Amino acid sequence: MRLLIAQCNTNILKVIKNNLLPEGFDLDFTTDGESTLWHAKEGNYSAIIIDILLPKINGKEVCQNIRDKGIRTPIMVLTTKCTLDDEIGSLEAGADDFLRIPFDGNLFVARIKALVRRRRNRRIKSEITFGLFCYDSKNRKFIFDKHEIALTYREGKVFEMLMLAEGEIVSKQTLIDHVWGLDFTGDPNIVDVYIGYLRRKVYDKNNNGFVKNIRGVGYCLTT
Repeated sequence: MRLLIAQCNTNILKVIKNNLLPEGFDLDFTTDGESTLWHAKEGNYSAIIIDILLPKINGKEVCQNIRDKGIRTPIMVLTTKCTLDDEIGSLEAGADDFLRIPFDGNLFVARIKALVRRRRNRRIKSEITFGLFCYDSKNRKFIFDKHEIALTYREGKVFEMLMLAEGEIVSKQTLIDHVWGLDFTGDPNIVDVYIGYLRRKVYDKNNNGFVKNIRGVGYCLTT
């Protein structure tokens, strides 16, 4: 699971890393509001952790801008600026959670995991459609152009993640975490193998493929 950390204080960054890296999270870092907005738009994150005291654009404005762009990624505001007005303002701007610094490390990790679970629960529907694709999660059926696709268990898990992303890019590490597990220690290129399997099964009558590899970024479905 990949998190975006928007924090300009190096001491706080060290504390965040010490709590999250042992839990198996992959972390991307930004130090100002402008770069945070860009990463939030271009990346595919399980959650975003933002400080209010960011230069260029403050954290509350970043939250508001992220929501205005239709990005639904869960956001936690983690900050030393902790008046009641700050907390209310952050939540009204679109944050899902607010935690004051200093914090208890175990509580911090538990709340991040809760944010990630909440996102998964929000996105899981009984039936998802995307272009010519349809995924029936109740019966675990994958339909392409009105025809059911026969997939193995792992192929189905990979395809499920791509369907849930609804055209957004899913990183290789995210697929490994969700399909093979956080404790996976094998060759990460196994993801490319399974993407290859899917490509051989998902194409139209003109041999156009719909499973795309965005080099160096991840994978997505196209319509």
